[in-house]
Order: sequence, then C-alpha cells, then structure tokens
Amino acid sequence: MTVRVGVVGLSATGSWASYAHLPALRAVEGFEVRALATSSPESAQAAAEAYGVPLAFSSVEDLARCDEVDLVVVAVKVPHHRELVLEALSAEKPVLCEWPLANGVAEAAELASAAEGKHAYVGFQGTAAPAVRYLQDLIADGFVGELVSTSLIATAGPWGGPVGNRTEYLLDKSNGATLLSIVFGHLVDSFSYIVGDLADLNATTGIRRPTVLNTDSGEFVTATAEDEIVVTGTLTNGAIASLHLRGMNDHSSKLIWEINGTEGHLRIDGTGGTLANPVTIRGARGDDVLSELPVPDGYDHHADLVGSPAHAVAHAYDRLRLDLNGGSKQAPDFAHGLLRHRLLDAIERAAETGSRQCIQGQ
Repeated sequence: MTVRVGVVGLSATGSWASYAHLPALRAVEGFEVRALATSSPESAQAAAEAYGVPLAFSSVEDLARCDEVDLVVVAVKVPHHRELVLEALSAEKPVLCEWPLANGVAEAAELASAAEGKHAYVGFQGTAAPAVRYLQDLIADGFVGELVSTSLIATAGPWGGPVGNRTEYLLDKSNGATLLSIVFGHLVDSFSYIVGDLADLNATTGIRRPTVLNTDSGEFVTATAEDEIVVTGTLTNGAIASLHLRGMNDHSSKLIWEINGTEGHLRIDGTGGTLANPVTIRGARGDDVLSELPVPDGYDHHADLVGSPAHAVAHAYDRLRLDLNGGSKQAPDFAHGLLRHRLLDAIERAAETGSRQCIQGQ
C-alpha cells in the first residue's frame, strides 16, 4: 500500500524538508509526496511547482483533512510544532514530527497525551542509520564484553559561531531550538540506543560566546542558548559515561566516541555532530590492533544517498512504513519523544542546581 504524504514546511527557497525529507521519501518504496503546506498560498504554489507536488495548501488543517493525504509530516521551526501537530492529530491522521517534538517538556507531555492510541512519530533518524544499527549489534553481540565506560565529544554549529538571518532564532533559548534540544537530543538518543540509557547524571552548561556575528546584517547578536554542554553519569547497565557537545569550532573534531569494555574497544569518528552523519568505526578485542570495521552488507538500503541529509531519514522512513503497515514497532513515537524531553529537562536542572539527577522512566 502506498502512503500518500503531506509535508508541512517544504519551502521553494530551501528547508530541512526539501534537503532531507523530500529526497528520502522519493527514495523509499511505498511513499508518495502528494501534498504540501506552507504559510501562504503564494509560497505553497511556488513550492508545489518547484518540487512537482500535486496539491498545495496554506492551511495545515486543510492538508490534514485532505482525502489524498495518509501521513502528515511536520518539518518546521520548533515554536510551531505544537499548534500544527495538534491540528494534524485532530484530523485523525498519522503524524511524523521532526525533533525536537516540542518547545519544552510541558508541550511534549501535552502532545504525547493527545497522541495516545494514534500513529504519532518523532523524527529521531539517527537510530535508523546503518552504522548506528551496526554498532548496536556489535555491543549486543558482545564485541566489547561487559561495558565499562564510554566517552563522546562532538562539535556542532551554529551555536558559538556566526549565524545568518535564517538561523539567528536558534540562539534564543525561548524558541526551544538549541544546541541542547536539537543536537544533543539527537546525539543522546542514538548514544542510548547503542550503549543504554543514563540512569543518573550531572551536567555543566554554559554560554562561552554570548555575542556572535550575523553575517547577513553585519550586526552582533546576543545568545541565550548554551554553546557548551557536558554530561557525566552512570548508565542503567552500570557503565560510566561522559558526553561533551561543543558549539561551532572549525578546528575541533566533529565527533569522537570511545566505548570500552572488558573484552574489547570501539572508536567512532564522525563527520558531523550527530551519529546520523557518516562515521568510521574501528575496533579491537584483546591484544588485537585497532582496525576498521566497515558496516556489513545488508544494513544500508540507500547507499546512493550516503553523505546526504536524506540518508538516515530514508532509513527512518523504511521503519515507519513497516509500522504503518502493522509489521513493526521500531519507529520512535511521541511517548519516546517525551522521555527524551524529560532527559533534557533533567540535564537543565542538574546544570542549574549543581545536583545529581536520577532519570525516571528510561
């Protein structure tokens, strides 16, 4: 059965929906991009013509209630998620909302409650990436033995570096689209998928670059969103963990992750701030020399998209298709998104109070 998709946020001038979701949907069997919605009739028509999408709407309500739409994809700025998702849910249509699910844990709880008993999914594409699934299998199959400790350092912008008019809103913490909510959220979800959830944590966050240049306006703007995040803690399996996510730094490695166990060691080097980006995996057991472990055949169903933002997203749509057809429960839902929002909330409390936080419900 073909799933007819309506995308909210598919802009003719470029957007995450156009860079990642559109090519992913066109690469995955069983999906058809049938409709789109933007903020005005003019922009909707321009996008429909640019991407060859048959139906264009300036109202999410109209898109969601269209008989030719089976799945609503919400891929817009975080402050608009709540309103648009609730409209889509009220139409009794399956919904996929990009991560972060909401602007804070209270909104996430509201959306999770509204989605109970419905097909409602959150866009954690990192756990669908071939390398991430392979790493999970390596750990589960005992490559490192009993997990002892793990340390991850990553770098991501634009926090801490120059912004443009389109990205300046990311510096305002009140918008809910921050280094913590977006990048750390994606990163810790994949991290937890591979090595296990955090049971407790301490955290230190800071704004080390409180003013940055807007290269479009030529003016300096104030940042209220943190550009340095350090989390240490204990995993549910007893291993000791540390994660350090840094703001933009051209001279820093994008991602370095080491996983140490009683019988082996893994090192992951990434090209971006999350594990949805291409990575190189190296491993060793016992006295062996650390050597590359290529992802085996069978994990990657969209090799033609490697290096594109659509690569991991296409694999996420693969598992979503199975879920919608009743054959799988692998796609992360709104309840899972709420758990991750609660984890981020615990990190903020730990940083504000200096006290260790126990993570409930992980």
